[in-house]
Amino acid sequence: MHRELVSAQQLTFATLMPVIYEYLGIIIGFYTNDHEPIHIHATYGDAVMKVILHTKDGKVYRTTYQEVTGKFPPMKLKQLKAFVAKHKEAMLFAWEQVFTYGNTIQRVVITKKI
Repeated sequence: MHRELVSAQQLTFATLMPVIYEYLGIIIGFYTNDHEPIHIHATYGDAVMKVILHTKDGKVYRTTYQEVTGKFPPMKLKQLKAFVAKHKEAMLFAWEQVFTYGNTIQRVVITKKI
């Protein structure tokens, strides 16, 4: 088993926002003062990716990815996309809990590849 290195970017990211998932070294969350469209931020090392959750009738019908800073390694981007595909509805639910209802959410740490 190896440990993923945590960058200063990830530490800053994790202290300024609710982190909803940690997945194989990827930190996933959103800023509490964020705006629509509904999206999450994912960090790995010094790379930050914005993942927009396009919704219609309360369901995610499409996701788009935008690099914010740095570049995700190809394998990590593939892992992120697989993770988002599996958990996009839960991410939408978490967004609604925080931004619509003002609730807090619990971080989920997943250490096994999905």
